[in-house]
Amino acid sequence: MKDLVGPTGEKGRIASLDAMRGLAILGIYFVNMMSFHSPFMFIDPLEWWDSGLDRIVYIGIDIFAQASFYPLFSMLFGFGLALTRERVLERGGSFSSVSLRRLLFLLVVGVIHAFIIWPGDILITYAVIGFLSLSFLRLSGKALLAVGIGMYAIPNLMLGLLLVVAHLFSPGAAVSYEPEEAEKALSIYGQGSFLEITGMRTEEWLSNNNPETAPILLFSLLPLFLIGAAISKLKWLEEASKQLNKLRIVTFTALFIGLLIKQLPYFIPGSYPAEFFQDFFGGPLLAFAYAGLVALYTEKRGAGKGLISNVGRMSMSNYLFQSLVSTIIFYGYGLGLYGKVTLFQGVLIVIAVYLLQVFLSRIWLKKFRFGPVEWVWRSFTYLSWQRILKGERA
Repeated sequence: MKDLVGPTGEKGRIASLDAMRGLAILGIYFVNMMSFHSPFMFIDPLEWWDSGLDRIVYIGIDIFAQASFYPLFSMLFGFGLALTRERVLERGGSFSSVSLRRLLFLLVVGVIHAFIIWPGDILITYAVIGFLSLSFLRLSGKALLAVGIGMYAIPNLMLGLLLVVAHLFSPGAAVSYEPEEAEKALSIYGQGSFLEITGMRTEEWLSNNNPETAPILLFSLLPLFLIGAAISKLKWLEEASKQLNKLRIVTFTALFIGLLIKQLPYFIPGSYPAEFFQDFFGGPLLAFAYAGLVALYTEKRGAGKGLISNVGRMSMSNYLFQSLVSTIIFYGYGLGLYGKVTLFQGVLIVIAVYLLQVFLSRIWLKKFRFGPVEWVWRSFTYLSWQRILKGERA
């Protein structure tokens, strides 16, 4: 059975998929870096980085990266679940048992990541919502697409319109910031011991993941999983060459509208509804545009072996690597640089670490078939140690 039901080999990989993952890992890192080195969750960024190069850099990240790469990664995650289901069923295996082990491993890694390394973890949320998405995967591609779009657009549009109405009656209302929590984070993350920082990590994770935030996470991520699964079932990436004109139209339309929406807070300063539409509608539209641009580039280039593709093939290993390296640089049990670097310097660190990942991923994949974490993940998922060395026989 271990030969009958196993992970996809290199020949079965979709060329553009790894490049999309590699791009998403870079975009996510640009956004996460603001929380790695500063109390981003508790501040008004335009006041914290209020002048010069830092302000320009923040606006660039806010428009081009914030809320755009997690949607892309979420759709890719749903795509991967649907693709795994299809291939497991083709080989006569049990998708329910494979998917449960796959998501359980993700949950365990997420718990370790969130409470031992960095509280901004997304893996726990992906695992929980992944469990919820399994019951939808029996639907056809068109049905998944309709359900995903409807589940995302209807509640978020209604909430957005309610915020607009509330803003009209209370125009002075805005996002509340927590300067006391920001000072606490600066003190503990920058100077605290490992135990003190772990306590702060736990407190921050629980604050961001609670019954109040659960519906927002559910109706922003589950639909994106379903849309990604629909794209997988409809074979849009595998058959991109057959519909390049449609792909170009969708891509550049999403890019144009997405960029317009992402700039709303700068056209209407201090408007919470503008910030809501920026993230919940502008972000996913840019995610679609970025995916389309990668697919178009891959079709033109004709191969999926670019440098960012290598990073994408080891996406979980690289995601965890970014958190580990960044917390060692900024937290008190490492170099203690939390709150001591500018936003521009943080961007330089992102570029340096990502270039290192490009180099290490290329070297690693010359010899090995999977990233280290991916290897353990696949081995647990399929209940057998997977061949990791290239050329290794079963």
